[in-house]
Amino acid sequence: MSRNRNLSLPIAAIVALLFGVLTVFAGGRALFGGAEARAAVGNAVPFVLWFNFLAGFAYILAGIGLFAQRRPALWVSLAILVMTGLVFMAFGVHVFLGGAYEMRTIGAMTLRTGVWGVISAVAWRHFRQSAPAGATKARHSG
Repeated sequence: MSRNRNLSLPIAAIVALLFGVLTVFAGGRALFGGAEARAAVGNAVPFVLWFNFLAGFAYILAGIGLFAQRRPALWVSLAILVMTGLVFMAFGVHVFLGGAYEMRTIGAMTLRTGVWGVISAVAWRHFRQSAPAGATKARHSG
């Protein structure tokens, strides 16, 4: 079990990095590509498309930080998770109000939320277990 825990953070980091690179590439193509690339996205919701493109850079940052085992990467991962959830909810409001959208956006946002939920949980477990001795006691003693 210890070996799995030792591997879980680097695996999460690699997933975050790959997911980030793919997200930046796909989002950049959809936003800045030619007419054919823009037509391929169909009824993409602009604020979701922009959020995902920009979030891709945060994915890369989080992946690098997780790979280096830097605690701020936990907070970046949690921020990505929360922001993705908020954008997903805003997308839901957009759909509820009758806005045009693509069904694949629902799948993509579900996947993004799930992936960052897992990455955040792995990072939380890793950094919680690696907290300096006495850090927990000091926090609860006051």
